[in-house]
Amino acid sequence: MSAPDGWEAVIGLEVHCELRTRTKLFCGCRNAFGSEPNTNVCPVCLGLPGSLPVLNEAAVELAMRIGAALHCEIRPSVFHRKNYFYPDMPKDYQVSQYDEPINVDGYLDLPDGSRVGIVRAHIEEDTGKTSHVGETGRIHGAGHALVDYNRAGVPLVEIVSAPDITTAAQARLYAAELRAILVASGASDGRMEEGSMRVDANVSVRRVGDVRLGTRCEVKNLNSLRSLARAVDHEIERQVGVIESGGVVEQQTRHWDEDQGCTVALRSKEEAFDYRYFPEPDLVPLDPDAAWIERVRASLGPMPADRRAAVTALLGGGEPSDARSDQVATVVELGLDHLVTAAASAGVDPALALARTANEAAAAAEAARSVDPAAYAALLQMEQRQELSATQAKAVLAELMAGGGDPAQIAGRMGFEALAADSLAEVVAAVVAEHPDEWERFCGGEAKLAGFFTGHVMRRTQGKANGKAVAAELARLRG
Repeated sequence: MSAPDGWEAVIGLEVHCELRTRTKLFCGCRNAFGSEPNTNVCPVCLGLPGSLPVLNEAAVELAMRIGAALHCEIRPSVFHRKNYFYPDMPKDYQVSQYDEPINVDGYLDLPDGSRVGIVRAHIEEDTGKTSHVGETGRIHGAGHALVDYNRAGVPLVEIVSAPDITTAAQARLYAAELRAILVASGASDGRMEEGSMRVDANVSVRRVGDVRLGTRCEVKNLNSLRSLARAVDHEIERQVGVIESGGVVEQQTRHWDEDQGCTVALRSKEEAFDYRYFPEPDLVPLDPDAAWIERVRASLGPMPADRRAAVTALLGGGEPSDARSDQVATVVELGLDHLVTAAASAGVDPALALARTANEAAAAAEAARSVDPAAYAALLQMEQRQELSATQAKAVLAELMAGGGDPAQIAGRMGFEALAADSLAEVVAAVVAEHPDEWERFCGGEAKLAGFFTGHVMRRTQGKANGKAVAAELARLRG
């Protein structure tokens, strides 16, 4: 969905990603999801009097990796105290970066060819988590609230885009590509369902041709790509409706209600001055030297866009079909493109390698990532040489992903042998003879009956027949 005729949206996204460090940003408490509430805490992350922060070097390096991956300038930076009172922030302030962030002026190129600017990607600490106990799970109607401070102090990088996004679909594409980069860089696991990555969407609308920005509303804490797209679409429609009915859009922070499919006002939108920023007196300025920055840049491997291009090139380049593009995107997103590359390098048809990887391997991605690429290539070579049928190859692959090993030995244990050509011809002829009506219709042009005959041949041979060989024999008999 796009903005109604005569209107356009202006969208900027703020993405908060938790960093994959062993400990928190300013203390030695574990950075771990799913622990018992309030077990990963200490005087520093609870803000107790007399406690002092010590900056986590690993968090700084991961933040610089994000900046490098997003083509940012990595600069000296300063930490500030962002003052506000919420129960989930025990210090009553959050240590963040304000006017001197570590990463500035980058960009992210999207698969659709558009470019979104990156204003900044700064370091800050996460807050705790408040759970409202009641039927709705929201503050309205809750009987009481519980606070878990395990997340307080976990290192974050907040990535602020320029207002270059114009549709919900583009917002979703940006968030998906950014998540892929965060994972590929090793900076974050990007698990939105666990809160490792959360998106705030700033949305405003204006009439086409108007250069002035409309009043923006911020939709907070969107934790899935689907929710992001739905919330942005709804907010565009809501704001246009308010203006066309003679009203005025109020600058607000809003909550996305997934069940109702709408945004709900939470509070008036805060401005920077509301937070009373001032430099954090217990931390010195952060000034990574040129050698460290260069080591970080050099350590980055190929990013998702580069890897998609590499797989596409294996397929012969050109503009792939939508289905093929989806397969390429799937194997790269799941970190399985190295299997495609290994198989293609061993002489396997890249189309076969991509299909097996995007389907069967992707269905058990975690197990597939541990498969020896050489063994994977050997299995697909056996299928390509028709030593295994497609069905048999898939069964062997399942065993290979479950426990590793040599695909030829696995096939032998499973009793898989290639069906000799003369034996296959006998089976096909017998199936044809048993179904004369279907054969007559097949010869008359009902091509879909090829599946009928192939299915019967497969059952009779216990899956040993090769589907392509069956098709060739049917074509030969039909003449």
